[in-house]
Amino acid sequence: MKLSAYDLRHSESFQTFEFVSLGAQGNINKTIQFQTTSLPNVYNLAFGDMNNSTGTIDDTIVSNNGDSLKILATIAKSVYLFTSLYPEAWVFATGTTHSRNRLYRMGISAHLHYIIIDFEIFGELNDTWEPFSNNRDYSGFLVKKKIPQ
Repeated sequence: MKLSAYDLRHSESFQTFEFVSLGAQGNINKTIQFQTTSLPNVYNLAFGDMNNSTGTIDDTIVSNNGDSLKILATIAKSVYLFTSLYPEAWVFATGTTHSRNRLYRMGISAHLHYIIIDFEIFGELNDTWEPFSNNRDYSGFLVKKKIPQ
């Protein structure tokens, strides 16, 4: 998948990625973290603006920097990098709002024909996981890198 994405800096473990969003509101530091969960090999994808005073990710800020497609491509790039090092990982992602989930779903739908080459992808609907389908109102997403046969 060849989309315009930001350059990423990553931690040694490839579990934290940082980049700078460039746009109408200026330069904004963004962070992506693949956080361990209580389930083996399941990681939560956390994304948002880095709060420099607390050192935490704020996933509630709406930056309106005019680069949402490039940001989504950058997040996808981080998933490819992370799963290249952790091929058994399942990555869970959900937005903090319904409109963010819709944005994620639209981004996935627009590039699904590329994504399914490399990943299994599922959507959460009514507390049940199903293979991802366009135009379904999912509350979360789960991806796993396909293992070459």
